Amino acid sequence: MSNDRITIKPDICGGQPTIRGMRITVSQILEMLAGGMSIDEILADFPYLERADIDATLKYAARQAAHREIPLTK
Repeated sequence: MSNDRITIKPDICGGQPTIRGMRITVSQILEMLAGGMSIDEILADFPYLERADIDATLKYAARQAAHREIPLTK
């Protein structure tokens, strides 16, 4: 699944996933949502964001949460 709204660039926010290369990270959006802010409140506070950015953030987080690591043992 391609997601061109979430970008990872080493020179922006230390390589953390950001929204469209801007200096707002996926984790910041998730923290706002987890803290009880509604999508409409986030969009009002950050007018350069779009609803599709929030949707992409949630999809990205879901994919990351589904990622499995299987430890290898000898």
